[in-house]
Amino acid sequence: MNNFLKKLKNTETDETIILEVAMEAEEDLLLPQATDYLDMDKQYKQIMFFYESGIRQLTAKLDILNKEFQFCNDRNPIESVKSRIKSPESILRKMEKRGLPLTFSCMMNNIRDIAGVRVVCPFITDVYQVARLLIVQPDVELVQIKDYIRKPKENGYRSLHLIVMVEVHFSDRKRKVPMEVQLRTIAMNFWASTEHQLRYKKE
Repeated sequence: MNNFLKKLKNTETDETIILEVAMEAEEDLLLPQATDYLDMDKQYKQIMFFYESGIRQLTAKLDILNKEFQFCNDRNPIESVKSRIKSPESILRKMEKRGLPLTFSCMMNNIRDIAGVRVVCPFITDVYQVARLLIVQPDVELVQIKDYIRKPKENGYRSLHLIVMVEVHFSDRKRKVPMEVQLRTIAMNFWASTEHQLRYKKE
C-alpha cells in the first residue's frame, strides 16, 4: 500500500488531497470534504471502508435470498459466497495499464471492481436466477453485464459478471457503492481456479 500511496502523492497537491468527482457521483460517494486535511493513509482507509460497507450490504442480501429459497424450496441456490477488496498493487497496475491519472478521485470514478463478490451456485439455472433476484431489488442498480457463460473466453473461462451500484445507508445519508459480482457454477469455479494455478505455475 505504501508504494500505491507514494505514487498517488506525486500526482496530488502538496497541501492536501482534494477529491474531484463528477457532480452526480459526489452525491453518492463517501468522500472527505475539500477542506479536510487528512494524511494519505487515513484517506485510503476511509475510501476502503466505503467499499467494505458495500460488500457487507451485498453479502447480506445474498444470504437472505439463499435462506428464503431454502425455506420455500428445501434447497440452496448458492453454494458459497466470497468477497474481496482489490489490493493496492492490483489497483495500481490496472490504472497504469489503462493510462489513468494516479489519483483517488480517478480511481473511484473509473475502477468499478475494487470491491467484488463471487457467488458459486450448483447449476447454471441458479446462476441466472440469483442474478435476476439480486438486480430486481430497488436499491441495487445494474450498470453492466458480461456473460462469459453464453460466450466463454478463449481460455475456456465461464462466469456471469455484473457491475452493480449497491445503496448503503451511512450515518448522514445513503450512498451508492460500485461492486463487481461474479456468478458461476461449482464446475466453472473449479476450472477458473485450476486455470489460474496453471498460468501461475507456467509464469
